[in-house]
Formats: sequence, C-alpha cells, structure tokens
Amino acid sequence: MSRLKFCFVVSFVALIAGPQPSPAAPLDQGVSAINRGVVELETSGAAGISVRIAEDLANLVDDGATRRVVPVVGKGSLQNLTDLKYLRGIDMAIVQSDVLEYAKEQRVVPGIEVSLTYITRLYNEEFHLLARSEIRKFSDLANKKVNVDVRGSGTSITASRLFDMLKVPVTVTNDSQEIALDKLRRGEIAALAFVAGKPAPLFIGLKGDDGLHFLTVPFNQAASGAYAPSRLTAADYPSLIPQAQAVDTVAVGSVLAVADLRQSPERYRNIANFVDVFFTGFQSLLEPGHHPKWREVNLTAELPGWHRYQPADQWLQRNMQIANAPKPDDLRAMFANFIDEHRRSAGGAPMTDQEKEDLFKQYSRWQTGQSGQPQSR
Repeated sequence: MSRLKFCFVVSFVALIAGPQPSPAAPLDQGVSAINRGVVELETSGAAGISVRIAEDLANLVDDGATRRVVPVVGKGSLQNLTDLKYLRGIDMAIVQSDVLEYAKEQRVVPGIEVSLTYITRLYNEEFHLLARSEIRKFSDLANKKVNVDVRGSGTSITASRLFDMLKVPVTVTNDSQEIALDKLRRGEIAALAFVAGKPAPLFIGLKGDDGLHFLTVPFNQAASGAYAPSRLTAADYPSLIPQAQAVDTVAVGSVLAVADLRQSPERYRNIANFVDVFFTGFQSLLEPGHHPKWREVNLTAELPGWHRYQPADQWLQRNMQIANAPKPDDLRAMFANFIDEHRRSAGGAPMTDQEKEDLFKQYSRWQTGQSGQPQSR
C-alpha cells in the first residue's frame, strides 16, 4: 500500500470513529489524587534518629487519601536550611537550634529570621564523642584527627563551636559517619563526633571490647544559651557503658522548621492540615512503639528569636489544655497518688504497685472505649 493511500485509510477510519476521549484526563486525575495533601519533610542521615522521627510522623499523619508525609534524607542541618529556602518541594525540615543561630549570624541564608518559621521545638540531641582507648580525656584530642561528619552538617558546626569554646585545637576530617567509624577502628583517626538523639543507631552494634569508648565532654557555662548538660548511660548504650556509670556530655535542641510558603497557598494549607493532625494526635506518639525521644517534646515550648508558624500558633491558642495534657507516665503517677489518697481516706488497706498498675490499665481501656467500666476492688 502506498504511503498516500495508507494515510487516507487512517484518516477515514478516524473520521468514522469520531473524537476519542483523551487518555490524559484520568491520568491527570490520578496524579492529582496521589499528590493531594503531600508534605515533604527533610531529615538528617540515617545514622541519627531524625529519619525514625519522620517515620513516626508519616505513620501518624497518612490517612491514605488526603494527607501524607514524605520523608527526604538530607545532608545535615545547614543544608536542610538551604533546601528549605531554595529546593523545590521541601516543605519542612528537622534542624538543630544552634545551626539556626549559626545560619543567622553568618547570613548563610539571607533574611532567614524573617522567612523561616517553626512548628515546634522537638527533642534534644546529644553530642557523642567516640574515641580510641588511648584517648582518655577531652584534652588528649589536641592536634589529633577528629571526624565531624560531612561539611555543613549539624555535627560539624556544633563540634567546631565546642572545640573552640574548650580551647582544644584538632585536625578536622569530614567523612560520613559510617566511613569515619571504620577509620576509627583502624586507628586512622583519634575520635569521631556525632550529634544525634540517644540511642543513635550508629553506635548500637559497638562493644566495649572493640577498643572504643565515649569521652566526657566538659560543660562550659558560656555555652549555656545554646547547649545543656546531658549524660550517656548504660541504658542508652549497654555494650559501651558499664552499669552504674555515666558519661557527661552536652545536648542541643532540634526544631521542626517550615519553608516560607506564603506564595504557595496549596502547600501552606497542606502544612496547616499536617499541624492539626500532628498536634491533635501528639499523645499517641508517647506510647510504646514510637521513639522514646518524643517524651522530651513540649509542643508549647518557644524558640526565642524566631516566629512560630501561624497555624501552629493558632492551634496552641485554641487548644492549650490539650497541649499541656500530662504525658502517660505523669498520668500513671497521678492515678496512683489518687488511689493511695482515696484508700487512705476511706480507711482501706493500701494497694500494691501491681494492683494499681492493673487498675490503671483497666481505666485506660475504658477511657478509649476498648472495654467496659473498670472493675472495682
């Protein structure tokens, strides 16, 4: 068949068939549905805990239809701030509070104190300093190689500040934490620094007989505005720290920060919806099965010098009683005290701790509608 004849036949068939539905229409609807309510949350690397925190948030918020959190693994707090400002699609990020101050002082992101807001302060992250056995104290690191993670990471900024404050000069290396740990084992570096919420996944598999140990980090009162005294214990790292011992260190706060989305109404609304679900369901993050660092979070805590994201501020003003609700352990203690007072005033015999715990569990099941009235004793 000649080319001209073939084209005529095709055109004639198309004319008879009439206009066909565009295949793009249902596809566009599907794409729109998939992207509905999505917010992207940038974290630090998987060696820390922010990825796990983001996973907890994603599981809380995702309803399968109208809301979804997509975690994005970033390169550290400073890069996360730059990404919040310039990278397409990044709506929120978990960053260290001292990195926020550093970025403002150094004008890393011009106008950041105006454009960037925060939803809430999160948990504290501890400064871990893991060293070889021959390094016995902080000052022994003078003029030795210490890895501080990749350039621009929160660890690199915190470590630089702390070594300067404590007047201990070191030779900095900038390998990823996993590579640095291997170099530390081989003796190529003297120590590695890592800012991460305890227990950090990077250190979980280590043992004391590996020839590595955590160093005490002296607390400098001059740093009290940015850092707080903290401790690593055997409960955090049972294979590295002996029972009944502790390693003093410092901790820095972390923040859930928001991009400036005033020119993007849809993304702004998506984050407002995220805030509503996150704050309303916050108490569930304190239950077993979620990262224990959630117990350090106080939704009402403020970050001096920075503005809270307006929908978050409005939610707190409307729901201050919910935001200040006691955490499960506090509620359990209050319940036990109530039982003791009630039995004492009624002249009854005191309950054992196990009896009070059983009664509290019955009360909790009744409160959530999982069973009938709690049984009296």
